Amino acid sequence: MQFSAHLEDWELAQPFRIAGKEWLTSPTLVVQLAEGGHVGRGEAQGVFYLDETAQSIFEQVHAVANEVRQGITRTELQQLLPAGGARNAIDCALWDLECKQSGRTIWQLTGIDPKPVTTVFTIGLESTPEAMAAKAAAAADAPILKIKLDGHQPYEKLAAIRAARPDAALVVDANQGWDFDLLQEVIPRCASLDLGMIEQPLPRGGDEMLEGFDSPVTLAADESCLDSSELEVAARRYGMINIKLDKTGGLTEALKLAREAKALGCKLMVGNMVGTSLGMAPSFVVAQLCDFVDIDGPLLLRYDHPMGLSYNRGVVGVFSSRFWG
Repeated sequence: MQFSAHLEDWELAQPFRIAGKEWLTSPTLVVQLAEGGHVGRGEAQGVFYLDETAQSIFEQVHAVANEVRQGITRTELQQLLPAGGARNAIDCALWDLECKQSGRTIWQLTGIDPKPVTTVFTIGLESTPEAMAAKAAAAADAPILKIKLDGHQPYEKLAAIRAARPDAALVVDANQGWDFDLLQEVIPRCASLDLGMIEQPLPRGGDEMLEGFDSPVTLAADESCLDSSELEVAARRYGMINIKLDKTGGLTEALKLAREAKALGCKLMVGNMVGTSLGMAPSFVVAQLCDFVDIDGPLLLRYDHPMGLSYNRGVVGVFSSRFWG
């Protein structure tokens, strides 16, 4: 099997901010695997809060290049690399390659029946309620808004957005930016704004007080559930699990996590690390199993792949197998 990897840097349409972090570009690892005249592709950005970067996962995939060239299955890959961006890029490339070699689509391989999904559109963090409301108003075509908040005026910002977009469904992502006192203070007020979900309000490793907490709004685990090994604990604290392929280390583990979480009665969400359509395509597969979908990465970029996913007023169409899978 031929193996190659390179880095790309995709420019964002505008700066993207969350609690404690800002991006101007999306540094991306791309892996290509070739065999018998067929080429499989996968991409990853890495898990930034675990100190992964595009460069570090680029070095990680090159460290196992010889093993990959000798031929590796997706099952063997789970043992070769830990969960993370490096394994994600290779795993998705293996899926794509298997589809092309077998002449079967990703839907035939996974047994999933594809249909269009509605994605959230992310409103990045701004310093004032007025600025965030203006961004929400500008996203008039988006039926579901995901609001990035930190500990500064969270309710005021959310209320301003609700006033600007009374028609939109709203969910919140605090990116570990709150403490338990703030959560208890704002969550009843947030519930009055018809909020669908609050994602990762408390820090990873500092959310044990959520066990037994009766929340009026569904709480979702993002940073607190990386893969299926962390599901049992997360399911005691959260009603929803956010699955991201960079966290799980690929589509293989993502599907495993989705099915195990459903068996425990958890709702599901699929998220992204602001990637291109090459990263969103395998996430779209997981989206078929989810209650909330966040695969708006290409909408945050200045440019995307010309044959990538289609977006129309928040609805993401089923992608062509000629592009991926």
